Amino acid sequence: MSWIREVTCQVKEWRAARTRWRADMERFKAEQRAARKSGGKMPENPGPPPTGFALLPWLLMGMGSFSNLLQGKTANPWIGGLGLFTFNSLYIYVTFRSFVKEAREARSTKVALVLMGLVTCGLALGYGGSWLYFFPLLGLATGAVLRGPRLGQIGLGLTALAAVVSFVRAGWDAVNVAYGTFLSTMVTAAILSLSEAVRELRAAREELARRAVEKERLRFSRDLHDLLGHTLSVIVVKSEAARRLAPRDLDAALTQITDIESVGRQALTEIREAVTGYREGSLTTELDRARSALSAASVDPVVRQSGAPLTPQNEALLGWVVREAVTNVVRHSGATRCEITVAGVLGGHVRLTVTDDGVGTGASATGPAEGIGGTGLKGLTERLAAAGGSLRAGPSPRGGFTVTAELPVEAADLASSSVATAPREP
Repeated sequence: MSWIREVTCQVKEWRAARTRWRADMERFKAEQRAARKSGGKMPENPGPPPTGFALLPWLLMGMGSFSNLLQGKTANPWIGGLGLFTFNSLYIYVTFRSFVKEAREARSTKVALVLMGLVTCGLALGYGGSWLYFFPLLGLATGAVLRGPRLGQIGLGLTALAAVVSFVRAGWDAVNVAYGTFLSTMVTAAILSLSEAVRELRAAREELARRAVEKERLRFSRDLHDLLGHTLSVIVVKSEAARRLAPRDLDAALTQITDIESVGRQALTEIREAVTGYREGSLTTELDRARSALSAASVDPVVRQSGAPLTPQNEALLGWVVREAVTNVVRHSGATRCEITVAGVLGGHVRLTVTDDGVGTGASATGPAEGIGGTGLKGLTERLAAAGGSLRAGPSPRGGFTVTAELPVEAADLASSSVATAPREP
């Protein structure tokens, strides 16, 4: 009894959809009350879930045939009753499956629709009269199941079939039956297709909203990680430097404390900008901060910058790389020298390289690899990949650790004159 199992599954699916709809309605009513109180925009009514129950009332068109059976006006009533029962069963089976795309496109649904057409033709040819009105019902079921590009051809074919059969049994009254068949087929398909499109658009809008929230949450977490990780590392390093300098050089210690205050104020500003999403980093600023942080950590900074001026987007991305790489050097490497090089390369790219002579940052010893490292480097790998660039991080062949970032730049940028800054001694 596979059909019984299918009907049971359909009923369970309908109950689950009904439960979800009730939950949506409760949420809609709560949002509606909140909107009335605040004077905001009213939410959209989710509406009842689409099911085959919406098409069941049309079976009342067969009440004339049922009445003829009860009044004994139908020849061979057992055959008519069996035909009526078969048609109604097939109609219910087809219409309930028409609201689930996978079930609607299944072969069993198409076979049931064909059997329904054969039963309709048999009853119409055998009895005529009110039995001819099963053709519009057949058209309704056809429109509910077949919503593709061939619907027009099938609808016209079904209309022609209804017209021929009705003309044989009822003469020129066949025009009404044919018109009703064509109308029920096309209107049902149009309404259900439009309703399905609206539901899909609503679901797509909700998915886009969910992804936008996830994207913003990821952006904020990355910015917060990069900002606080670098800033706190600089504050810790400068605090240690001030503690060491205080007993023998109070002025130098006060200079470090002043730097700590400046870094803290700048961090507050950057965090506010990160919250609102308006932060645009400057590569020159990040290089200056890198010199200061490395010097405070007793690491000799060597900064070389050449090539054309970069776009604000590229400067911001490379600034994040400098910030994260220098933070790792200060916190993990134990290096005494760090080289930062920014230069244009062939192929319309700009390359940033940060190399130290320390013991490494915990990367794999097998060699450079794409996007390896902690949370910061992984986040930077994703950012650069989204801009068409790449990030490599790993042990250097000469010892230490190297971070290399590449970004595509416009050809006009590469044609400009180069600008270089000399290394600054700590």
